[in-house]
Amino acid sequence: MEYVYRTKGTCSTNIELNVEDGVVKEVAFWGGCNGNLQGLSRLVKGMKVEEVITKLEGVRCGGRPTSCPDQLCRALHEMGY
Repeated sequence: MEYVYRTKGTCSTNIELNVEDGVVKEVAFWGGCNGNLQGLSRLVKGMKVEEVITKLEGVRCGGRPTSCPDQLCRALHEMGY
């Protein structure tokens, strides 16, 4: 399933996801700190959704109340995970 999530409170604007059978196939962050987000995309590719949520949910970025990893988890929740 492909999904586009509009982020809230982060430097990226959107997260594009492709999840199949509970496994993250692709993640693309639009905008933001590109190098770090490319690394995050490579890290979660091939991971089970439950593992991604366990490791990244609630992660904060500096003084912000959320982060791109946390927003990724919110997007996965919106997808039904």
